[in-house]
Amino acid sequence: MKLVTRLSRLCVLGTCLATAPLAVAAETLKPRLVLQITVDQLRGDLLDRNLAHFGDGGFRYLLETGAVYTDAHHRHANTETIVGHVTLATGTDPAVHGMVANLWFDRKTGRPYYNVQDGDYPLLSRGGVDQSTEIDPTQRAATTDGRSPNAILTTTISDEISLGIGGGPKVFGVSVKDRGAISMAGHSGKAYWFSKSEGRFITSSYYMDSYPEWVTDWNDSGLVQSYADTSWDLSDAPESYRFGDADDMEWETDFPGYGRAFPHPFGPADGRYYTTLLTLSPAGDELTADFARTLIDAEGIGTDEVTDYLSVSFSSTDYVGHIFGPSSLETEDNLRRLDRTIAGLLAFVDERVGLDRTLVVLSADHGAPEVPGYLESLGIKASYFNFDDVDRQPAIESLKAEFGVAEELVESFSQPYLYLNETVLEANDLDKATVAGALAAELQKMPGIAYAISSEDLRSGQVAKTAVSEAVLANFHLERSGDIYVVFEPHWFVGEFDGLHVASAHGSPWSYDTHVPIVLAGPGIEAARISRRVETVDLAPTIAAYLKIKPPSGARGRVLTEALP
Repeated sequence: MKLVTRLSRLCVLGTCLATAPLAVAAETLKPRLVLQITVDQLRGDLLDRNLAHFGDGGFRYLLETGAVYTDAHHRHANTETIVGHVTLATGTDPAVHGMVANLWFDRKTGRPYYNVQDGDYPLLSRGGVDQSTEIDPTQRAATTDGRSPNAILTTTISDEISLGIGGGPKVFGVSVKDRGAISMAGHSGKAYWFSKSEGRFITSSYYMDSYPEWVTDWNDSGLVQSYADTSWDLSDAPESYRFGDADDMEWETDFPGYGRAFPHPFGPADGRYYTTLLTLSPAGDELTADFARTLIDAEGIGTDEVTDYLSVSFSSTDYVGHIFGPSSLETEDNLRRLDRTIAGLLAFVDERVGLDRTLVVLSADHGAPEVPGYLESLGIKASYFNFDDVDRQPAIESLKAEFGVAEELVESFSQPYLYLNETVLEANDLDKATVAGALAAELQKMPGIAYAISSEDLRSGQVAKTAVSEAVLANFHLERSGDIYVVFEPHWFVGEFDGLHVASAHGSPWSYDTHVPIVLAGPGIEAARISRRVETVDLAPTIAAYLKIKPPSGARGRVLTEALP
């Protein structure tokens, strides 16, 4: 009996001795910072395509030290900026988090609704949208300059960090785009974004009553103005680029004063499009990273044992992709510059926080389609679709005659939704569901349209179950979705942005738009390259599992176990 008792005591003691180092290791693994990097329009193949020309400290560091998921996809249909960002932040579909598009029609007010607009929270400065120079039509459509995350219907991973980690973690989101910063900062954090009309990083009264001194100092430092009368030049010799002999292609957008060939001049600091041109180049990301570094020092990010959260969303890849396309000399050079920008940011974090105490997460809000002109040069059919002519198509004219309508049935198209003319329907006592169903059937017969699905059919479950219909359903929200969801054929899209023709426009459920990178690097994560298919809804639950906190309230994804210590 005494022998058994003594052995038991030794086993207990042995267990304590064995687990003590594990407890110390677990404490060592606890990150001081979660740094979530989102690259707007970074298609999943572009990192490997350009890897040979990346340095050691940026993308290469993440790809060689992290868990790299090579077949990661968004599973919703509308691959736009706000939709992808919020999906990454919440771990759920737009059907749940509510951000179904960059812009939707608010049926209660009868007006368009820009995703993060909120009239209750005005900006702290004059930096609203300049209607005369803003090239983003969704921002121009906003009915107020106020901004907040209140339209996001679930918590985000940043919210769960605020809720689940004691000691008051600091939570911030930074981006050129308001929707890129606000979405990731969540409801509990603070967000800063770049105002092109003011040339400064700004925020709204949702987050604070006045700017901290460090923000004012950064905005007054003259860094934004330092690019004046300079140009975006190639970083390396032309022969080192895959597309070095493809400058000034006819299918690229010839933006006024910027041109289609290197060098791309920024012009004077007081030029009408000066700040816009900065965002159409690597300069936009360089400014974002510099602001983020200043924030880390000023706010004391990662300086104690409480895990902080910082999201940095880089926007230039998206702007460059729209104007020149993903297979262009400009995109190629932009990624080289972005690699150096990220390397500088990671080096700064390593110095201030320690990369051995930082969980770094990399992904993208969506991928990118190739420019139709480029595809055609390779013998691949592609084209642009023009919705302005839809109501004048013979099939639609016949449908109008059938319903006894002379006026246009289609009110508008705002990616990805077509909206019916409510006034005409009411004046002619027409059943909306009947008209939507008939119109969808005719639209689907048109060249360039693969699917046209009415919201009534989605609501009632009258849709055949396919990969595309499941993606459309993941995007369906009862109050926010439009009347008919339009899915274009592969390599077709609308290229007209309210007067500006863009070379490339994402927003489809096809793989070139859904495929994005997912990389997690940090304490305890083993370097691995994982080829199984995963989804972007998996990212937020994985971060939560890594931190041992609960996932966001609407999370539907699965934990990526390879990324856990």
